Order: sequence, then structure tokens, then C-alpha cells
Amino acid sequence: MTMRLYDTARREVVPFTPSDVVLMYTCGITPYDATHLGHAATFLVYDVLQRRLIDLGHTVRCVRNVTDVDDPLFAKARELGVHYLDLAAGEEARFNRDMDALNALPVYSTPRASSAISDIRGFIGMVIDRGFAYVVNGSVYFDVSKSPSFGDISHYSHDQMIEFARQRGGNVDDPQKRNPLDFVLWHPSADDEPSWDTTWGAGRPGWHIECSALALRELGTTIDLHGGGSDLIFPHHECERAQSEAATGEPFVKHWMHVAMVFKDGEKMSKSLGNLVFVDQLRTQWDPRSIRLGVIEHHYRNEWEWDEELMPRNHRRLLAWKQSLGGVQSDVLDVVRQHLDNDLDTPSAIAAIDKAASDGADVEVAAALLGVDLADPISEHAPQ
Repeated sequence: MTMRLYDTARREVVPFTPSDVVLMYTCGITPYDATHLGHAATFLVYDVLQRRLIDLGHTVRCVRNVTDVDDPLFAKARELGVHYLDLAAGEEARFNRDMDALNALPVYSTPRASSAISDIRGFIGMVIDRGFAYVVNGSVYFDVSKSPSFGDISHYSHDQMIEFARQRGGNVDDPQKRNPLDFVLWHPSADDEPSWDTTWGAGRPGWHIECSALALRELGTTIDLHGGGSDLIFPHHECERAQSEAATGEPFVKHWMHVAMVFKDGEKMSKSLGNLVFVDQLRTQWDPRSIRLGVIEHHYRNEWEWDEELMPRNHRRLLAWKQSLGGVQSDVLDVVRQHLDNDLDTPSAIAAIDKAASDGADVEVAAALLGVDLADPISEHAPQ
């Protein structure tokens, strides 16, 4: 069987044919608040992908970073009057509890940005030495004019890139930049922020460089698949690719895969807007398997809106699937595999299991491939 997945850079569904060991990097959390449904949607998509790759006989090395050196974390720690690493540790633990409850597979590693400062300094040194970056007053900027392929992942126009950079922390009006799209690799820290010494000045890393350094350290020069939410296509992943290839001279990613946003009240779920549905709160009312089904009943490339019927609908689905245990045998597992190989079509896979269960077939093994274990009793918090 050949798996086919949409590649953001190529803008089409293409064969995904990695070697026996799949090198995968997914951008993780900035641990300053609880896991909301948008986060869960992203990480559960890659969990289903891992499960199918393992089912196909691959070993998956999935790295999911923790961004514990970043502006939002510092701002929240400042607001709460706590040390930023204490805040990060607590929120990372809460995230891990949510992922465990949702039956997400353990990933290969979850490195923290704070663990990679020496790697980051070395990485920036390589970029400078190869002529792709410049230093101004203790800040180091990547020079996008030296990267002719900049924009080849997103395919956005120059004006679109400027607008997204402005919206997503790019500081396009920084007077020290040669080009508004140049981005920070290193910059001086505020008085209450952590600071590390370098040959170009004391300070801390920019956002994008952290993932590049961690990916290189954990997985090597070229990785098979890089994932994250669609809001990371630009500037984060575009910048990540440019600086990684500048440092190593080798292709950074073979396949780019992005998960669409989850909406509530007509707007993308975001901490800044506060229109969030938190996983840990949902778990006080519903079986975690129903939450998982509510997420993966949507195709990963389609945006979707939270609605109040999502959880009751998937609770009923979970009960119907459980009632199938001990039923007749069918080909539903092979059908589910075919749907997953077709651009990770989880909605069609779920529909196939729905039909098999209604026809009296046992769907336990097929459900397990989607990460839904039917053997356990319904959570005491969920409607019985």
C-alpha cells in the first residue's frame, strides 16, 4: 500500500514513501495555558498518522518541541508573578495529562527550547559564517534576500507575507532590518527575561531558530515530514526552512503537512480572543474517546467550527461502537486503512466504522487504528 498525503509546498496530494524509520517533527506547545481543542486537533492528526505508519511497519521518530523561551510565556509569567520555567513545567504537565487521556502515543522526544541554547548559538554561527545573516546592535537577522526560495512553502505574495508577519510577531517595522521580512535569530533580552552570552551580544533566541536547532539536533539534517497548524506556514515554517538550509546547505524537509484551524464563535480558537474550549474541562463531562472522535471526524485540511452537538454526537457514536464488540467479522479494518492512506481521510474511516457497527460487525480493531480503545468502560464523568 502507498500512503498519499497533501504537501503544502507542492500544493497537491503526493505519495509519502519514507524509509523504514520515519523522521517527523511537529511544532509543539508554548506552555503558558491549558490545551484547547485547536491544539488537540493538531496533535491528534499526527497521532493517527503515526499509528498508520506503525501499522505499515515503520518505526516513527516523532519530535514535538516545547517552546519554553518565547514572548507569550514570559508575558504570562510576568502577569502571574512566577518564574517562567515554573509556569512552563506546570502547563507542560497539564498538556501531557490531556494527551494521555486522549490516548496519544508517546513521541520519540519532547525537547525544550531552553535545553538547546548551545545548539542555537552554534547554529546561528553557521548561518552567519555562510553569509545569510547580519548583526546589528546585538541582534542577529536572517537576510531573506540571500534565500531565493523564500516563500516556496506558503506561495504567498510579498504583501501577504508582510501582513502575516505583522500579525504573527514578525515586527516588520523594526528599523534595524534591511528588509521588513528579515527575521530575528537572536536579540537582546528585556531586564526580567533570561539572557545568555554570545560573541555578538547577550540575549536570547528568536522563535524560529529554536525549532531548526532542535530538529537538527534530534533528527539530523533532512527530515521526512514536518507538521504543525496551518497558522505556522508563515512565518514560522518558511523561516525555519530558510535558515536550516542556509546553515547546512542541504534540503530541510521532504514533506510539509499542516492542520487546519478550529473555530468558535466565527473566529479561530486563540488565547488572545479567549474563544476556547479546553480539553481538561471537556474531560470532566465526557469520555476522552468521545473528544478524540469529535476531533478526527473532521478532515485535517478542513477548517471546522465547534458546536454544542459535537460531544453528544460522538458520545452516541462511541456507545454504538462499543455495542459492536463480539459481533461478526468484516473487512472494515482494510477499508479504514485505505481511507487513511488517502490523505489521512479520517471522516471516511469513521463513517466506514459507523456502517460496520450498524451492520453488526465487530469494529474493535478498526477503532484501535484510530486510537479509540473500545475495551475500557465509559468514563464516570460521561453520560451513561
